Amino acid sequence: MPNAISFHSYKLVEGASVPDFLVASEQCHNEVVSKWKGLVSWRQLRDGDTWVDWVEWKTMEDALNAEKHEGESNPALQKYFSFINFDTIKTRNFTVEKNH
Repeated sequence: MPNAISFHSYKLVEGASVPDFLVASEQCHNEVVSKWKGLVSWRQLRDGDTWVDWVEWKTMEDALNAEKHEGESNPALQKYFSFINFDTIKTRNFTVEKNH
């Protein structure tokens, strides 16, 4: 059961290909994010042109440590980030208080 949720909403850069973004996302997950300590799951949601990465972590510390990876030079991570309009990102970290 996750103890923390990271919620990242954003829009893609102008002209980005959604199929290419999803391929880059899967590659980023498989090669990079899946190896980060404490990852439980990563879901990508979409409503029109707004995307949400809903990431579940074992601990809040794991969630906060993951944010430090943004500057990594891993090619798969950088390719994923190249699709995201960073001016539109909103990030929140939540502690899971109760699961029903």
